[in-house]
Amino acid sequence: MSRVRAAGPADAPVRAVSPVAAPVRVVRPPAPDAGGRTAAATTVVVGADEPVLPGHYPGFPIFPGVCVIECVRLSALAAPPPGAGPLTLAEVESTRFLSPVFPGDELSVELTWRDGAAGWTCTAEVTGARAVAARVRARFTTGEES
Repeated sequence: MSRVRAAGPADAPVRAVSPVAAPVRVVRPPAPDAGGRTAAATTVVVGADEPVLPGHYPGFPIFPGVCVIECVRLSALAAPPPGAGPLTLAEVESTRFLSPVFPGDELSVELTWRDGAAGWTCTAEVTGARAVAARVRARFTTGEES
């Protein structure tokens, strides 16, 4: 596992340990929309040197789905809703994997935040080089950094 830093103006640490080595770059900072939600966007480039690729699958590397979910978590931590404070992933409520992610793909992660009684809900659409790769809905609580 490796340490990764968020790429951006502050270049602040996002989290201590992750199976994903690629940095998260915030391309659209969080901003409220007319529907009472907060939207943001990030990118993550899946390098051929990602530590998980040699074992998934030898001779035909595919970025594992759990690592796509991790890219969403890292993106959420890099682009949290304003005033939320430190967030911790509490639950992955749903995930749909729609197309594969390969080494060299740049993932665009569109985040939509909604505040609720049980914490912040983040809905993410992850688009790869060919199509939408995944849709993820996760719940975050305020607390210690994850």
